[in-house]
Parts: sequence; C-alpha cells; structure tokens
Amino acid sequence: MIGHVGVVVPAHDEEAALPSCLIALMAAADRIRPVPVSICVVADACTDQTADCARLAGVAVVRIRARCVGAARSAGIRHLLRTLPGVSADTIWLATTDADSHVPAHWLRRQLGYAEDGWDAVAGTVTVADWTGHPPHLPDTFAAHYAHAGPAHRHVHGANLGVRASAYLAAGGFRPLPTGEDHDLLAALAATGTTAVHAADIAVETSSRRGGRAPAGFSDLLRRLAVDAQP
Repeated sequence: MIGHVGVVVPAHDEEAALPSCLIALMAAADRIRPVPVSICVVADACTDQTADCARLAGVAVVRIRARCVGAARSAGIRHLLRTLPGVSADTIWLATTDADSHVPAHWLRRQLGYAEDGWDAVAGTVTVADWTGHPPHLPDTFAAHYAHAGPAHRHVHGANLGVRASAYLAAGGFRPLPTGEDHDLLAALAATGTTAVHAADIAVETSSRRGGRAPAGFSDLLRRLAVDAQP
C-alpha cells in the first residue's frame, strides 16, 4: 500500500511555465487524498524567478547549479526521501514530470492504481496541444512517429514517469546525465528485475517549444521530424 507520494519537477529558467505546471500537479494530488503528496521543484542554474514561483505555490525548492536534468531529478528525490525518515521505501511512490508540462488530473491516481496491481514503475506517454510556430505537417508527422498499437507502448519520458522508492534505490536512481536520464533509469530498473508497465492510459501534455532545456531532448526530436518529413 502506497502511503506517501513525492513529485519532482526539474526546472531551468521556467518562471513562465512553472505556475501552470504546479496547478496541474496540485489538482492531481487532490485526486488521491488522503494520501499525502510532496512536490519538490529543483531550480537548476536558474537566472530568473523560478525558485520564487515555486515558493509562492507552497512547494519545496532545492537549488543546484549542475545544469543537468539527471542531477536535478536525483537531487529532488534525495530531498523528498530525506523528509520521510523511517518510512518504508516500499510504501513511497516517486513521480517526475517537467516544468513545461501539464499532468492530467488522474495522473497520480492511475499511477497508484498500477502500483497497487503490483507494478514497481510506470512509464506514460506525452501529447502536444499547441503546435504554434511549427510547420503545418509536423503534427501528423509526429503522430505517425509516435504511434503505438494496443494498450502498451515503448516510450519513456521524464515528464511522465513513476517508480516505487524501493525499486528506484535498488536501481541506483537517476544518474547525472544531461539527457536520456529517463531511459537510463528504466534500463537500470530492468536490470534489477523491476516490473515496469508502459501505460498508454496516462498522457502528459508537454510543450512543443523550439528551445528545449535538455540537449537531444524532445525539442530536438521535433526539429528532426520537421526537417526529415518536409513535403
């Protein structure tokens, strides 16, 4: 039985996007009451008001200067676990998203449903709602690239990931990678025998912005698709 949930949001200069991200997270937290949810924003090498935005929203803030999304996710999880001394890691669920993303209201409820069914990790999908500034063919190109059949998929996104704390610790956690830290963690989980479900019924809306924070991340994928599939 999951008794505590922690959510980590890495953020580098995200003062514009972060408030709506946190509003969505709080709505998701409301759906799993009375299970307590702690949210931690990791302000990584920020030069704007990201940390102040998080504090005004009433969530925890950790400051680092790594400029590395893997290090940021790891720092946030370390902070959350330190706030729960003596609590069994089997009863803690850790979730992570991105500051430019909006989770659905059922995000945590469905992750915990999978946890109660015996899964130790959940990898969801992402969607894009606003294609402003991109070529008109890109939405269809992305849909074809991203398509999956049936109830499962093979995508992995740090913007839509959850894991039991005991499994996370056994796998060694997020490594300080500037990109691909999500895929790396899933591989490490698999190596320890962790059961992970790739759930097609949990989709997080993410940004289609051209200037991404992680090298070779989602924004780079969109740029490649826009060029490769030019009509």
